[in-house]
Amino acid sequence: MVRWDVDAFIQQVQNKQLLPESIIKELCEKTKEVLVQEGNVRLVSAPVTLVGDVHGQFFDVLEIFRIGGFCPNTNYVFLGDYVDRGYYSVETITLLTCLKLRYPDRVTLVRGNHESRAVTQTYGFYAECQRKYGNSNVWTYFTDMFDYLVLSVIIDDAIFCVHGGLSPSLHTIDQIRVIDRFREIPHDGPMADLVWSDPISQPVGGLGQLPVPGATLADDNKGDFMVSPRGAGYMFGKEVTRKFLEVNGLGHICRAHQLCHEGYQILFDDMLSTVWSAPNYCYRAGNMASVLEIGPGLERFFNVFGPCPEQERDIAAFAVAAGGTPPVGNNPRDVAMMMMMENMDMALGEVDYLDMLVAGNGDSAGAVGSGGVVNGTGLGGVLNGNGNGAGQGSQGSERGRKRRFGGRGGLRGGMAQGNFASAGTGMVLKGNAVVEVMDNMVAPVRNMTKVVDEYFM
Repeated sequence: MVRWDVDAFIQQVQNKQLLPESIIKELCEKTKEVLVQEGNVRLVSAPVTLVGDVHGQFFDVLEIFRIGGFCPNTNYVFLGDYVDRGYYSVETITLLTCLKLRYPDRVTLVRGNHESRAVTQTYGFYAECQRKYGNSNVWTYFTDMFDYLVLSVIIDDAIFCVHGGLSPSLHTIDQIRVIDRFREIPHDGPMADLVWSDPISQPVGGLGQLPVPGATLADDNKGDFMVSPRGAGYMFGKEVTRKFLEVNGLGHICRAHQLCHEGYQILFDDMLSTVWSAPNYCYRAGNMASVLEIGPGLERFFNVFGPCPEQERDIAAFAVAAGGTPPVGNNPRDVAMMMMMENMDMALGEVDYLDMLVAGNGDSAGAVGSGGVVNGTGLGGVLNGNGNGAGQGSQGSERGRKRRFGGRGGLRGGMAQGNFASAGTGMVLKGNAVVEVMDNMVAPVRNMTKVVDEYFM
């Protein structure tokens, strides 16, 4: 029988050794006993370091601790999305759970949209648990624990922290406090909005956060919420943000949830910021990452970093051993494809979680696989390469890391059709506008048209 020693477990996980299934079960049960005592809105004091999405990129999590300091020397708030997509989701959530149990007052774990049974069955965590433990028990232990994670944090009565964003159903902090969080994330409602919503953003100059198709600069000043093209949550602008902060006597919102090429972005006259903590996302996006260090006087500093060298050594070998494909590097074609697919995730992906899959019926669109690939008029044609823009079933993408475009000449076929439709939003981009959108999605690639032509021709 293994002796119970959380410090020893932390050391073991840091050395990339899996804990026994029985230990994982007890670890989750003990952590739930800690989490149940925390409210939906946890109060935290500065100084503290905020960490955005890490998505199973375990070596980068270790790099974060090397950069920001290890517990208990540094207080941490992790803003969710600990699992899926990366190869080391089990190690990542195991380490963070051990740290939460060992230092409950120093570590806060906020729930993200990927801390969900439905999402983790699609985007990698479930399959990883099956592969590493031979059954789904560990997945069950962790996903049951996810139901206990807090929904938000307030730092020194001034900074509101959440994974996704705001909700039209939530005007005050007290309304968040009374949500029944001890359950699976629902398909809609205020709890879903907190983990799924996004600010409307169109960066001007620089790389910054990837834009969401359909959003414009004018949208930043809208007072109302907009339906999110993700299929869950809402999009909100500057005026909504200002009102929420004013009503609750706060000064800033910090959230995660969206890939930022430079690792972070500041929006709405410094009222809101996004922090992203998974460098070279999915081991091929080529982006930077950051953690947000908040000082004793609430001064904010984004500590930007890139992927750690250890990751570069181990990931390719692990991918092959896991039955996947090794990363192929950050050449322009890979960056272009990865960033375009990620933007589809941002705008349209993961809606299959909401059972919104529609099989190419002309004007409808649905999500397939990890890339959030859409089947339907225009975009279905782009992906399936049938030249007429009509997608069929789930042929637009392979699952997981193997996703690629399914045909040659399809991009031009989809452009000829002239429609670029998304699920449930009525958003349409016309004709060659698709080239401009793609160029905005992948700012590092200066000549996107040439890159795409080389890829498809």
